[in-house]
Formats: sequence, C-alpha cells, structure tokens
Amino acid sequence: MGRNLKTADRLRPVDLARGHGLSTQAIRNYEAAGILPAADRTPHGYRTYTPLHASALGAFLALVPGHGHATATAIMRAVNEDVAEEAFRLIDESHAQLLDDRRTLQAVESALRDLGPVTESGPGATFIGPLAAKLGIRPATLRKWERAGLVHPRRDPRTGYRVYDEADVRDARLAHQLRRGGYLLEQIAPLIARVREAGGLEPLEAALVDWHGRLSARARSMLAGAAHLESYLRERG
Repeated sequence: MGRNLKTADRLRPVDLARGHGLSTQAIRNYEAAGILPAADRTPHGYRTYTPLHASALGAFLALVPGHGHATATAIMRAVNEDVAEEAFRLIDESHAQLLDDRRTLQAVESALRDLGPVTESGPGATFIGPLAAKLGIRPATLRKWERAGLVHPRRDPRTGYRVYDEADVRDARLAHQLRRGGYLLEQIAPLIARVREAGGLEPLEAALVDWHGRLSARARSMLAGAAHLESYLRERG
C-alpha cells in the first residue's frame, strides 16, 4: 500500500513543466537555482519529483509578478534552505519598495500640482552640477537625458557651460520622477515633448493612471504570491 502511494506521488520533470507551459530544462534550471528542493533519483539516475515540488514551483511562479524573478528566486532558495527569516526579510523589502513607489507617485502628483507657469529664462536658471545635486543624480545622467531629448539646456556663449532654464528644470524633475516610476527614457521623451508643445502637463495624466494601475497589480500579485508561499510552507512542515 505504502509503496503504491509513493509510486503514485512520483512526478517526472515533464509533469511539472506541462502544467505551466514550461520546458523540462526550465524545471532542471529551477532545481539547480534552489527554487525547487533537490529531486530524488531513480536507480537509473532520472529525476523524480513529488507534489511538494509542484507546490514549490507554483509558489515561485506566483511570487514572480509581485517581486520580480531575482527576488522570487532568493525567497524560494531561503525557504528551501530552511532560512525562513531571510525569505520574510526579502518579502518585507519588496513591500517597502512598493510603499516607496507609492510615495514617489504621490510626490509626482504633488509636484505636478505645484508646478506653476514656466518661463524660458529667469531666476530659475541653473547649471548641471547644482541641478544634478538637487535631484540626487549624477551630472552624467543629465547629459544622458539631454542625448535622449528629455532636456534641452542652452550653452553659455562665453563659457560653453550648460544652462538649464526653468522649463529644463521642470522637465528634469518630471523625468527623474518618471524614471523612479519604472518608465524608460524612450517612453518619457514623447511625454515631455508633448508637455512642451502643449504648454501644460495634461499628457502626463494617462501615465499617472497607468502607474496607479501597475502599483495596484503588483500589490495584488504580492497577495497571491503570499498565499501560494504560505501553502508551500505548510506542506514543508
């Protein structure tokens, strides 16, 4: 009876892979990475898995959307090495990052509300060093943004230094916040171009709505991942 039950519980790599649209090589890679517990081997050297491995795979795949592949891998490795506290720490860090991203979004929305009329020159003009310091980035980042078309500083005819007027400072602030929100330079450039052309910030409204949606989706994915992980932890005993 026990032998038959044990045989029935055996799963091949293809059995794990098939249910998730994965390859058998992916299953082997997941085992090698510590995402799955080590498999047993038949006398002929073939891997055999169990429902516990299937639960581990389900937990990992559920964790990825909310935490990302690297963090989900580290969480599963910690659990499988019986270092649950490390797994919980990693989960806490992801939640802290999500909270920070929410605060960043709020800061962007606040910044947009607070931005007043922009002039092309005036007391807001500044140089690359002070602007980079104000944003907490490197001057090289501002030069990169300039090449990507996000800011258009003029050159001082006497010194050749870049001079950022109030419009450039506004665009740099928006670029910085959108980069923190996960937007790529090629996604930001047309938004800022439309802001300049329209003379207003309405084009960013759709981006902010999308940002809200992505944060909510991440939060729900984290909840789903937590449920699967809790189930796996219970099965491990």
